[in-house]
Amino acid sequence: MEQWKGALLARAEGLVRNRMDLFDLEDLDLGEQIDWNYEYKAGKKAPMWHATRIDYRSYGQTGDCKFVWEPNRHQHWVVLGRAYRLSGDDRFAATVRNQLDSWIEQCPYGRGMNWRSPLELAIRLINWAWAWELIRPSEAIPRTEWPRLLGVARCHLREIARKYSRYSSANNHLVGEAAGSFIASSYFHALKGASAWRRQSRDILLREIFTQTHADGGNREQAMGYHLFTLELFLLAGLTARRLGEDFPPEYWERLEQMFAFLAGFMEDGGPPPMFGDSDDGYVLDLDDRRNRPAELLAVGAALFKRSDFKALVPGCGERVFWLLGSEGYECYRRLPVSDDSTLRSRAFPDSGYYLLQSGQRSGSDAVSLSFDCGPLGFGPLAAHGHADLLSFTLKIGGVEVMVDPGTYDYFTYPRWRDYFRSTRAHNTVEIDHQNQAEMLGPFLWGRRADGRCLLWKPENDGGMVVGQSQGNTSSAEAVTHRRTVVLRGARKEISIQDDLSGQGTHTAALHLHFAEHCNLRRISGHLFEVHVGGAEVQIEIDPRFTASLIRGGEEPIFGWVARGYHQKAPALTLCALADWQHQATFHTMITIGV
Repeated sequence: MEQWKGALLARAEGLVRNRMDLFDLEDLDLGEQIDWNYEYKAGKKAPMWHATRIDYRSYGQTGDCKFVWEPNRHQHWVVLGRAYRLSGDDRFAATVRNQLDSWIEQCPYGRGMNWRSPLELAIRLINWAWAWELIRPSEAIPRTEWPRLLGVARCHLREIARKYSRYSSANNHLVGEAAGSFIASSYFHALKGASAWRRQSRDILLREIFTQTHADGGNREQAMGYHLFTLELFLLAGLTARRLGEDFPPEYWERLEQMFAFLAGFMEDGGPPPMFGDSDDGYVLDLDDRRNRPAELLAVGAALFKRSDFKALVPGCGERVFWLLGSEGYECYRRLPVSDDSTLRSRAFPDSGYYLLQSGQRSGSDAVSLSFDCGPLGFGPLAAHGHADLLSFTLKIGGVEVMVDPGTYDYFTYPRWRDYFRSTRAHNTVEIDHQNQAEMLGPFLWGRRADGRCLLWKPENDGGMVVGQSQGNTSSAEAVTHRRTVVLRGARKEISIQDDLSGQGTHTAALHLHFAEHCNLRRISGHLFEVHVGGAEVQIEIDPRFTASLIRGGEEPIFGWVARGYHQKAPALTLCALADWQHQATFHTMITIGV
């Protein structure tokens, strides 16, 4: 505990002064008293109409809804509660109590943005339950506060039960709503209706863990951010059921373990998982350094399922293990041996459509990890959080990112940037005729789309081969088939990429390669480029028929950016290569890794 205490108490001291990080707004001063209905980035008050009348996606009406909702999730209360538990300082508990009082006063039932989304109510309830349990021993919390909290909690639970996400919108929101209802109705178990809400939400969770995840453990939204989000929700709900003595069935835990294994596969080389698909920085409980959240979550998976191979990937983690599994669980985690097998192996997640070509030793300078996507666009007919990234790849060398998925950046404030980051040209694939692989019908809606599938998977000890195909670029006047073959030969330190294109008429192929923001790419000759990464020299040779240019931080058009968080972007180099072709063409790209 001591290794985390200092940083935790420092954060809590800032929260006592109403200072917090809000996406790109760091150490934001929320004022002497927090205005819970204020959009702090746009500097405007959100409407206090009846919640059903508010269009939360209208920037003109509400500002960016995420900047209203984020502080109202009250995740910072759990930080204050943890600080109280480690220090015994009643100021931290009193801050939670005072903020609860002001929230109830400013947010009358059914009015304003904070009653608009059942997912927001659900996440808030989970944090209320955790925060209240953490601060309950404090003398700063009078017994008269409990009935007041119970009354508002019941209103939350009733609203969630009335407004569960349904039909095509039943994605991660439904998981969050059910998890919030289950955890809150379990904690506030004396509430009238709690038993019925608990049974209802339990049934949803037992169904949705299979409906919303592939058999290989990947989330069906085809988005790493939402994989992490739903993984945390399913985990918290399962632990709550287990503590109640009403454990979920074994198949639930088996699928949860597979979700952890999916995450572990993308972290096996010692680097961060790729940022494919949407992400809005969503999480549930603030129990650790959120910058290292994937690793801290995986540490919980290691402890829970006694997976030495998981633990080997997350050295130095364990804070979340302590808070979720207690002292005994943390000690079991500390005693869990670490797997000494550090050899990287190529792995397939065929249901999700992701393939990992890997070679070398984990965290070694010879480690190469290439992820390849030939899966579906997203979940259901909306595919709301998917990106048009079919046949794209990412590359890490020595655990350091070289070619990346650029991320998401925005949902509601900047439409042009929203469209760019989920477009085909924002990914390491081939764009045909300057069109997306799927038809954008709205910021969270896709229409017609290309079909993708894996044609060949041939793993080998030092890498292997994967072949994927995109059939019918639906936005093009003429249907085009794109077949991509990727081969990693670890022993020879080379990666070859072959793009076979076929279609009637004349077309333009645009190869885009997006580099991490720390990469300095330079042109050696017309079609040969070089980048230095962590002591390794990497050369990229593109097909001589391409006309290539390097773009960094472009805005007209948008090109050359990486977004590591919501409303947080940095300029980075993108290699753009164009070539016209007729009927049929094959383009070669060679990546050579030297030391």
